[in-house]
Amino acid sequence: MNLIEVSSPRLARQFLEMPLTIYQNDPNWIRPLDRDIEAVFDPSRNKRFQYGSARRWLLVDNGHAIGRVAAFYDEKTATLTEYRAGGIGFFECINDQQAANMLFDACRHWLASQGLEAMDGPINFGERDAWWGLLIEGFQPPVYRMNYNPAYYQHLFEQYGFREYYNQLVFHYPVSKPIPDDFYQRGQRAMKLLGVTVKNLEQISLKELARSIALIYNEAWAHMRHFKPLTQEQVLWQLQTLKPVMDKKLIYVAYAGTRPIGFFLMMPDINQIVKRLNGKFGLWEKLKFLWYLHRRSVNRIFGLLFGIVPDYQGKGVEAAMIIEAARIVQRHLRHYHDMEMNWIGDFNTRMIRMVSKLGTELCRRYRTYRYLFDPSKPFSRYRFDDDGSNA
Repeated sequence: MNLIEVSSPRLARQFLEMPLTIYQNDPNWIRPLDRDIEAVFDPSRNKRFQYGSARRWLLVDNGHAIGRVAAFYDEKTATLTEYRAGGIGFFECINDQQAANMLFDACRHWLASQGLEAMDGPINFGERDAWWGLLIEGFQPPVYRMNYNPAYYQHLFEQYGFREYYNQLVFHYPVSKPIPDDFYQRGQRAMKLLGVTVKNLEQISLKELARSIALIYNEAWAHMRHFKPLTQEQVLWQLQTLKPVMDKKLIYVAYAGTRPIGFFLMMPDINQIVKRLNGKFGLWEKLKFLWYLHRRSVNRIFGLLFGIVPDYQGKGVEAAMIIEAARIVQRHLRHYHDMEMNWIGDFNTRMIRMVSKLGTELCRRYRTYRYLFDPSKPFSRYRFDDDGSNA
């Protein structure tokens, strides 16, 4: 077996296609769009390269690629915890511990040479809303840009010495299921006693949505270490990239008077269309995508972002937004059958309590691991600044 660093367009293409051998008989796997993976490793499209770096490797045996992995770090996130940590991701490998160890060793040696003390994985060289965590429970078709992997990957990580850092939970809720009475009453009280109103994107402009998200985010997350405020322009740019696949009836802002106090963004799970495209997104695939989208072929939605300003947390604003979303979806969007609440960290106890009261069921569990390069140093699970809540 030989490790080859990805250093040419031909090897980059092999990196994209290597997983086909792993999942050729797995009906649950959905091949990601090539352009989404390529964007992660393109310095012109990924701003992390401004203050970091990445490397990719293929593991080859008798001329055939049997594994792949990427390692990366950026100076702005490397120091957010007690150890300088880089990341590894996009790991794929045959069920062979020696092969997996060679891939993990390549990541460890390179990251250590860059001055890092630990590696977290599997994660993304980017935001947490994509390609983050190892699937360890709930092996079913993933939502868009969420990881999927064989069950044996857990053994490969843990045998190498990776330790559980935190889990990301995904909760399922049937759209047609009535909102529990106590949850409903809580939301009604917030609207009546606090004067809370909830509007969707059909009632406000994209610019107003961007302004509201920036204001709420900058209040709700200001207590966090290394907090960096968002600007309205940054949020608007991100929203415009999502605009082609948005459903305006799935995006909500809560107001107290004219003040934005909460947001709840849901998206159609376009992976239900992506699975038909075989990783490509050329002109023909774009036309095909739009045709399926127009025919309402997507019946699953997922929670993308959720936040409430601190002085309105715990007062029923979250319930007000959810009951308004349920009213709209159940009456006017009956082609949606299922909703998933994604990426709720197991340290986010308040959010877990909220979705439990709603009557959701845990449907998937992802795990983010950490590996310390110096085994004599103390290991601890991820610690949030408070109880992990922004809800």
